[in-house]
Amino acid sequence: MTETIELRLLSESRLDPKARDGLLTYNPSVELFAGTAGPKTLQIWRSNGQVVTKSSQRGEKDSVETLRWKADGQFLAVGWSDGVVRLMGLETNKAVHQMPVCDAAKSKIACIGWARNIAGRRSRSTPTSTSAPWKDIISRDIFPSDRKAAVDLPRELTFLEVETALPKLSPLPASGGSGDDSFVFTTRASLEFLFQPFAPHDSDNVDVMIVGTNDGQIHVSIYDSFVIGTFKYTLPQYSGESVPLQLCHHAAHPDLSTHMLVFKPSTEAKVTTIYLVPIDLTFIHSSPENLSLLASKTTTLQKLLRYVKQVQMHMMHEWQSTRELPTRFLNSINETLRESGNYGEMDVGQAMYHSVVTGHTFPEVKEWLVDQLAERGHKRWDKAVVSGLQALRGLVHEKFLPALERIGIILSRLLGIARFHESKAEIGFTSAQITRIMDIVSCLMLVGHKILLVVMEELELFQSFSIWLRHEIDRLASSSAIEELTEKEATMEHGKILAYIQQYMPASPLRHYLSNVPADHADSGRQQAESGSSLLELLSKQLKKQDAGQSDESTFAQIEFLGGYFGSKAEEIFQGIAEAEKRSVRFGQLTAIELENGVSKFDVLMSATFDTDTPHGVTYTALTTNGNESSVYVFRSTMSVLNGISGYVATEVSCMILGDGKVLDLKFLNDDTLFVLWALGGEPLRVVKIPHKSNEMGYQPYTTERNIIPHVLRNYQVTSVFLNMTVPCEPGFVPTQMEVKQASSKRGKTPAKICLLGSDFQTYKVYALPEGLVGGTVSS
Repeated sequence: MTETIELRLLSESRLDPKARDGLLTYNPSVELFAGTAGPKTLQIWRSNGQVVTKSSQRGEKDSVETLRWKADGQFLAVGWSDGVVRLMGLETNKAVHQMPVCDAAKSKIACIGWARNIAGRRSRSTPTSTSAPWKDIISRDIFPSDRKAAVDLPRELTFLEVETALPKLSPLPASGGSGDDSFVFTTRASLEFLFQPFAPHDSDNVDVMIVGTNDGQIHVSIYDSFVIGTFKYTLPQYSGESVPLQLCHHAAHPDLSTHMLVFKPSTEAKVTTIYLVPIDLTFIHSSPENLSLLASKTTTLQKLLRYVKQVQMHMMHEWQSTRELPTRFLNSINETLRESGNYGEMDVGQAMYHSVVTGHTFPEVKEWLVDQLAERGHKRWDKAVVSGLQALRGLVHEKFLPALERIGIILSRLLGIARFHESKAEIGFTSAQITRIMDIVSCLMLVGHKILLVVMEELELFQSFSIWLRHEIDRLASSSAIEELTEKEATMEHGKILAYIQQYMPASPLRHYLSNVPADHADSGRQQAESGSSLLELLSKQLKKQDAGQSDESTFAQIEFLGGYFGSKAEEIFQGIAEAEKRSVRFGQLTAIELENGVSKFDVLMSATFDTDTPHGVTYTALTTNGNESSVYVFRSTMSVLNGISGYVATEVSCMILGDGKVLDLKFLNDDTLFVLWALGGEPLRVVKIPHKSNEMGYQPYTTERNIIPHVLRNYQVTSVFLNMTVPCEPGFVPTQMEVKQASSKRGKTPAKICLLGSDFQTYKVYALPEGLVGGTVSS
């Protein structure tokens, strides 16, 4: 009889409210778990039950459909009922990425899968390079034995990170933005989490996320947020009618670019057939070495575009705030001057100019300054303008221009990649497209510096004007201390006061850069920019006209136009890359697994073998059926994968009847371990370890027409043949769902775990697996 091991309880939590439909998942690297706190709220807890964050959507009916942690635990993908997958960052309680997947009125998100692949020719777990003998000789001669071996210089240069030498981006104000990203960039922790420097040791890794909907749509993205596209899989028509399918599971292996999708009929309540469909992501296998560089730079560019868009909104908001209150004050006195009818077309600007030059103040202006504006109104005016201009100066200097500098560096890297692959269509964009975008960025940089100069000048002139305005209010309101006020007036810079009254008070030059652009003006500007002329040249001509005082209705200097034009051109690049990769996605041979009783619990694992020159993907599917609670089926599907394309699939099956006990759940931990949660009346709850790869499993060829001959085991045989682990828990605890997590050293060493959710959907227990029992520590 094999040794029985008792699991060690790590934590026990009481969920309040209970997890809806068992939507609960444990982080693979950190002591956190996420689930639903009611149908409309996502909640993340620590293992001690402390709530870390809660989040919900604006829509009254929006609810959580599915959850999935990324393999390294850095992101939680949440599928909502509005058809959007939102990625929650580990360091922030805000959704850092949002990916629309489907139309919520027609379909809903059914499943999310996340995997990591090794790209290109490095996908067979081989060393980075094989040194030739002459290289070994040079290495020994140049580098003593106590020094590091020679590095791959071209590779190091390829993945050299220049951005780390730049100052970090600054957080944005909490108010003033708009849209889904209005709070994403407002904290230092969120920014550092979003803009993590590219790690060279991850240069061979490609993170793939696959999202399935209940109408058979498959949404593929890589590197967290770069969308490849949406694909539709339909079942071959055996009887003339197609069966609508939905994705219910996803499995992958790092060394194979072919993943395995598991579908089930979306219209059947009792699922008796599941379908295994390989999906070949051949762009991962055949990709150049710099696929990870390309993807990381484009995703960083996407995030910078979102950041710049929010900065642009803040800039326009701050400028408008500097004009709103003064405009109300000035409109009031202008209306008074018009109603008096004594001064013709004279406005308050001309009246103030008259007062500065002559010292005489018109009665209506005097009444407005003393009775309406007064000291309180002046303070409000001064604060609105000064604080707004200073905030605008900070936005341009500390956020807008630094972000554009980072974008310029990324575009230069993309330009190099485009020129290297100019003769091929595999990357999806050309150097000409990148050059045009760099032209737009140059325009944004030029306009940013122009805004900075204007803001500095306006701030200086307004401060002189504000001192004079306060002097006028005090002088007109007081009948004494005339000599003191006169001495104060002598120190004023009247030239600056007059310049502000003439050039800035009626209409600030900032209107040429920060005004809203009508749609028809934006369309005409884009048509003119697309005519072949350099946008930078068109902008330079407009700026010269503005400096000369000539009227020009062109929109090339407007931040809103340039930002929108930049975004549309960048989106063309992203779509081109996605289309190039999308052409390299195909579906392989379907395998139907059909059982007489409905499928109750199942799990799927994909492994890779390299016994011959051709790699093979081996998919293990473990399941139980309704009404047959003691049986465990394990299907083994083997396929060849040549140049990233899957071939013929052969399926075998093994079936075991585990005594009189009841199988509550089953999960794969790694390539060698299948855990079965097994309950036997009157005895402690057990976790049985089944070596599913063993030849002693007695796999037999599987066809839907052939009967499956099970291995019948008695209770004592289950405990003697397989490794058993008892689960210490109170007698009333009945698990309904099991998760298994590998050991991790990402943030401190944590053991492999078994997580159990009770049938009450409120009791959650986490147990540690004994060290040495299972391998596969995850450290990335």
